[in-house]
Amino acid sequence: MSDAHSKRNAPAWLGIIGALGVVYGDIGTSPLYAFRQCFYGNQLPVNTENVLGLLSLVFWALFFIVTVKYLCFILRADNHGEGGTFALLALLKEHLPEKGRLTVTFIFLGICGACLLYADALITPAISILSAVEGLRVVSPGLQHWVVPLAVVIIFALFYFQRFGTGRLGVCFGPVMLVWFVTLALLGLYHIWRCPQVLQALNPWFGVRFLLTHGVGGFGVLGSLFLVMTGAETLYADMGHFNARLIRRGWMYLVLPALALNYYGQGAMLLLKGRGAPGEMFYGLAPAWGVIPLLVITTAATVIASQAVISGAYSITAQAMHLGYCPRLTVRQTSDAIGQIYLPLVNGLLMAGCLALVLLFGESARLANAYGLAVSGTMLITGLMFFTLARVMWRWPRWVVWPAGLVFTLVDLTFFASNTLKLAHGAALSLGLGAALFLIIVTWRRGRHLLRRLLGYNIIEQEVFVADMARHRPARVAGTAVFLTASTGITPRSLLHNYKHNKVIHQTNVFLTVQTRPVPYVRHNRAEVRPLGGSFYQIVLHYGFREEPNVPWDLQKLAEREPALNFATMTTSYFLSRQTLVAATAGKSLMPLWRRTLFTFMFRNALDPARYFQIPANRVVELGEQLTI
Repeated sequence: MSDAHSKRNAPAWLGIIGALGVVYGDIGTSPLYAFRQCFYGNQLPVNTENVLGLLSLVFWALFFIVTVKYLCFILRADNHGEGGTFALLALLKEHLPEKGRLTVTFIFLGICGACLLYADALITPAISILSAVEGLRVVSPGLQHWVVPLAVVIIFALFYFQRFGTGRLGVCFGPVMLVWFVTLALLGLYHIWRCPQVLQALNPWFGVRFLLTHGVGGFGVLGSLFLVMTGAETLYADMGHFNARLIRRGWMYLVLPALALNYYGQGAMLLLKGRGAPGEMFYGLAPAWGVIPLLVITTAATVIASQAVISGAYSITAQAMHLGYCPRLTVRQTSDAIGQIYLPLVNGLLMAGCLALVLLFGESARLANAYGLAVSGTMLITGLMFFTLARVMWRWPRWVVWPAGLVFTLVDLTFFASNTLKLAHGAALSLGLGAALFLIIVTWRRGRHLLRRLLGYNIIEQEVFVADMARHRPARVAGTAVFLTASTGITPRSLLHNYKHNKVIHQTNVFLTVQTRPVPYVRHNRAEVRPLGGSFYQIVLHYGFREEPNVPWDLQKLAEREPALNFATMTTSYFLSRQTLVAATAGKSLMPLWRRTLFTFMFRNALDPARYFQIPANRVVELGEQLTI
């Protein structure tokens, strides 16, 4: 039974509970720090006008950005059931001119959005786990010095156990998050019952009046207010695991009501108790006997939220590799489920970054100043790409696309601009991380382009080589030789080197090209076969950008329906051409020396193609050459 068929036949409530642990983890843990940061991060006085004004802005921001923009609009842009920045970019590239200026612009924006999303994946575990563990100081002020060490231990354990996969633990993520959202709602309801005055904030006028009254100061508060929406992009990125219908139902039936009730409950508590210690904003909702149980539930919820973000980083990296945006890295499948992967290098870098953030900032209130800028930039880019797609793919009329796109873009720009005020307080960290990742990606793409140009000299077309072999009739050896080549129509360099040095060819010779299509998965017609004559064949294997290529397996499946081909393991050899790059230190080049050095380093340390395509090591023959770039 296919995954899509299973999704359609699963009970709706089961799908909604499952989505809670994956889709809503990030946005679901924002009550830990978001509303507190609005007051304490901006030194905002606690009074009725400010509390009601902020509550109104919180509710309508959640409704407008998450419900209207993402659930009503963005989730329509599914790439064969998949969502996210690269899925959206792949859709756009299908419907824009291949080398047009607009295409280049959106490739640039799409890469920027993915890089900024990485910054979110780095900060989310650190701020969420720190916020949860800070409940210790509510239990007892004397435990304050244990907050950072305990957060470090939890983060280390979280990343250490990634190598074992989350398939078995994942079944309990949904129920735990269900308990979390019910707890949020109950805590909020209790305080709203004690101070029903806060329900007036459902009137949007209170939010408008707050902004008009505070002027520039109110604009700065928007940067902190944005923290309530930091997980909105995940709703779209995780659409491949849960369809749009389940995501919408989960939000409207449970997540939005629970978040709204908790935020309004925090506002009610402020009006009842006045300004208190920062740690009491969330944990202060619980009675004294309930603080420790709440601490346990909160820690579990933040670990689950962090897990969802980390898994998202793995998926983004895998998609980038398949689309040619970054070097090949080691990918390990941790279960039979699609998307359950583990990337050791990415895991190690994320862990080091999260630990550094915890040790550097020390508390969630300070780390919140670094949070939001990267996510707001990604949300702005997603909106621009979506409304362009709506026009070029679905042919939405201009009178719909332009007004809607303009309104959402202005709102996103406002939040992004307000978050730039955090640059001096830590947000430059996330922006710098995004810029570094962007530099790596564009350097890799540029270097690959120059390398293809360099390898393009002295090429021999397939038809010419095959005709030459028919005339000269060289000696043949038994078995099948598979020559991997990035381009169709030309003779692989590995074949030319092999023939030049050994003066023989195999009984059957296959020119194999592996191509990534702009779809998540290729379900049908994966292999294309074209006989070239003289026992030479051109084969193209197609994979989706979320698939892991397994060349030997797919070639053997192909041989079952092509009697002329035989890819038995012990009689098939795979020939790869390996280039050793040297960065030129003199002469003219289209890339500066430092970028050529960076590309050379990445190229040398990229995953071996044989391992990437899952080719047995004892069946691989590598023929090398040295190139100066």
